[in-house]
Amino acid sequence: MARKKNRMSQEVNAGSMADIAFLLLIFFLVTTTIASDKGILNVLPPKLDPNNPPPEIDLNERNIFVIRINSNDQFLIEDDYRDNTEGLDEELKAFILNFGAPNDESAKLYNSLPASLKALSGRKPESSDHPGEAVISIKTDRGTSYEKYLEVFDLAKKAYFDIYAARVNLSTDEYRALTGKNDAEESLIDRGKEGIPMAISIAEPDKIGGN
Repeated sequence: MARKKNRMSQEVNAGSMADIAFLLLIFFLVTTTIASDKGILNVLPPKLDPNNPPPEIDLNERNIFVIRINSNDQFLIEDDYRDNTEGLDEELKAFILNFGAPNDESAKLYNSLPASLKALSGRKPESSDHPGEAVISIKTDRGTSYEKYLEVFDLAKKAYFDIYAARVNLSTDEYRALTGKNDAEESLIDRGKEGIPMAISIAEPDKIGGN
């Protein structure tokens, strides 16, 4: 009987251990910082209705600025092979602001531009008709690195934001920081974009390279 009592006295109270473990869990939950990957902030189009296919849009080739990135991260920009994107944002701005075949509406748009943007504008007939028709097309291969894709995508967006910011006399960073939280900011955002939609087309990657 005495031996049984000694055996029972050696048992550990597990209740207090559970309390300690619970307190430690709460401590780590409160003090640990969890990383959050935001990815690309981009508005995706709504899901297509298979019974109502979208209408075909006939775009003149001169209104499309084509950028391709192969599986070796080499660039084909408007049929010109390159190893880097140096100066690409300036080329894109010149393409967007070209008035090769302006209509009445785009002529008014040109007249509303500040002098800094008029200086970038051209009348090249082989380039875009006007900003409302200009489209930047980005196409990759399956093996294209994510870094190179983002590099080109960011430069395309930068070209538009540079234009929008100049139209409202702000720096690019100041314009991109606008959230539209009040009427004044909303007005600046709309004035910057008016008549110059951000038209960036992301084509389906070719099945070359990668998995």
